[in-house]
Amino acid sequence: MTYTLITANRNYSSWSLRPWVLMKALGISFEEQLEPFASMSNYDAFRAFSPTGQVPVLLDDDRTIYDSLGIVMYLADRHESVWPKDEAARAWAQCAVAEMHGGFGALRNECAMNVGVRAKPKPMSDALKKDIARIKELWSEGLSRFKGPWLAGEAFTAADAFFAPVAFRVRTYDLDVGEAGRAWVDHIIEHPVMQDWESQALKEEWREIGHEEELAEFGEVTEDYRTG
Repeated sequence: MTYTLITANRNYSSWSLRPWVLMKALGISFEEQLEPFASMSNYDAFRAFSPTGQVPVLLDDDRTIYDSLGIVMYLADRHESVWPKDEAARAWAQCAVAEMHGGFGALRNECAMNVGVRAKPKPMSDALKKDIARIKELWSEGLSRFKGPWLAGEAFTAADAFFAPVAFRVRTYDLDVGEAGRAWVDHIIEHPVMQDWESQALKEEWREIGHEEELAEFGEVTEDYRTG
């Protein structure tokens, strides 16, 4: 079995990060194919390998598995470590992943992922404040119920992978997710796999103007650590 995972820019592609960090952290081997964003919409170009014109995409022999949630579900059928072993923790983790996949629109739109910078957010909308409060509540619940250090217990699972892009957002914009939430953010960013992703992001030479403008719309960049 040889997987190929197609992803995009390390600085910007939050959806790519989810299966990438999960597979790396769990030791699920795969070959990488990087397809950088040429613009905010890459539909036509990405349609060459993705039915939706989006990344990530997982190739498994003649199968094309698309969407970060679809990929995680596919992997979970083949690798038992994707979800927590404990039944209660697994149920919570699956709900949390589904909530992240389908929700938090204001957080996505107003706090775009840009790994290599730090930014002072502009006045937050009520919707963004609501999203941040829910993140704080959700993380606190998982860490309290299942005793950490990961969101659903002692092992890294899909729950952590799906919120990994949020960890970068919390750091970039210095969002208040509470003491427990911030401890988890620090913990996951220190993970060697996340350090690897960040290292690649800082060295990237690509600057996609649409993503940079999106960042400037909602935040004032105070530091830029990108060297590429």
